[in-house]
Amino acid sequence: MKATFKTVAMATMLLAGSPALAACLQQEAENNNTEAKANPGLCSGQVVNGSIGSSTDADWFSFDTTSTGDISISLSHGTSADFDFYLYRSSGSYILSGQSSSRPETGTYRAATAGKHFIKVARYSGTGSYGLTVTFNGSATGGGGGTTPPTSCSYGARPAKPSNQTSYLLGGSADVCPTLTAGQGALLLMGGGTDVDAAFSNRVGPQIKAGNIVVLRAAGTDAYNTYLQGLTGAASVETLIVDTVTKANSAYVEWAIKSAEAVFIAGGDQSAYLNAWQGTLVQTALKHVYDKGGVVGGTSAGDHVLSQHVYDPDGVSGAVSAEVVTDYCHNTINISSNFLSFPQLANTLNDTHFRQRDRMGRSAVFQAKLGSTGRVIAISEATSLFVTADGQGIVDGTNEVYVLRADAQTQYTQTTCGQPVVIKDLLRFKLLPGESYNLLSNSTTVTPIRISIDGRNTSFYTPTSPY
Repeated sequence: MKATFKTVAMATMLLAGSPALAACLQQEAENNNTEAKANPGLCSGQVVNGSIGSSTDADWFSFDTTSTGDISISLSHGTSADFDFYLYRSSGSYILSGQSSSRPETGTYRAATAGKHFIKVARYSGTGSYGLTVTFNGSATGGGGGTTPPTSCSYGARPAKPSNQTSYLLGGSADVCPTLTAGQGALLLMGGGTDVDAAFSNRVGPQIKAGNIVVLRAAGTDAYNTYLQGLTGAASVETLIVDTVTKANSAYVEWAIKSAEAVFIAGGDQSAYLNAWQGTLVQTALKHVYDKGGVVGGTSAGDHVLSQHVYDPDGVSGAVSAEVVTDYCHNTINISSNFLSFPQLANTLNDTHFRQRDRMGRSAVFQAKLGSTGRVIAISEATSLFVTADGQGIVDGTNEVYVLRADAQTQYTQTTCGQPVVIKDLLRFKLLPGESYNLLSNSTTVTPIRISIDGRNTSFYTPTSPY
């Protein structure tokens, strides 16, 4: 399983969101080559852009934590360089480092004590730009943290649109400012095919309170604009075609997403989305919308990229149940991880067009790849699952949502590369419209059945019809 995608971008700009964030460091300032000259003002969750210009260059940054808690670091950079990070307390040797060839270079120091900390960014090889993001417990002002949930509005004026950026705007161009409840974001998972009107009118509309909607896609038209505005009463709907890393790192795209109350990712190619968006400002802006109490959703490929683990064909043929059950490491199976991180979808992989394309076999193999604590949420066409911050998911539409997970009775009898897959007694929950499942507690009133997969047989499902 590849944990990071092969194309990771350096974040090029971060707009100051609110007055509280205005003092946050956004750009490295030289000379910061020693601890004594470290740049202060690093804020939690905010990208700091910098560059390593020579073999002797090193960049230092400082921040203060206000309570004991984890410190997580992500350092992204271009393909022609290999940069590392080192985390220090106010005295002593480093307590955490990222010294691999990964892009981004990531790490978490568990339960660091409160106080001043320093980060050094240095080169192993190459030179160039980087983006540094640190998450920690602290205040929301420069020199402190930034754990206060973001709020709507105060994003400043809309930036100039780059000449190569295609967008379609329906409604006013100004940011509207409905009062959302920070920390109460919601997710909309849709299975492809016909869109679910009720999910937008009964779920998304009340959540966003006539705010702004952004539709993200890598190709296509403005077909969603009129449809979504009519169902939700949104002040505006803007479709953005974001098909390159450069566009995904533009100030215009970041502003449009962060100032929106809902973002909906259209169907298309999830690999194209990951290639263009992972490690960019699109990634952090989507999480920002959720954190401030908005809605982040998607259909088909757009649904795939919402989960922690993403089925990512990336240039190979799509995985077909009858084929992948014959080889646990079939060449059509490729899973990427950690584009987005929503609590409800932790250790989860989303699948779509489910019953219509007989994807039970492949999703059972995906589940085995995630391990006994992993889970697949599989949604049939014309169906959706709307998930609130407390984990409660409600089904709308005309078909069903399936949840596949293991328990103590489940047996991964044969999961070996080059061999047919044999899985016994996997739990299969089938949720019909109006029924619910809590993704945080894995609780539901729906009674599951057990299904088995035996890739040695032409008829590999038990029961014969697992749907």
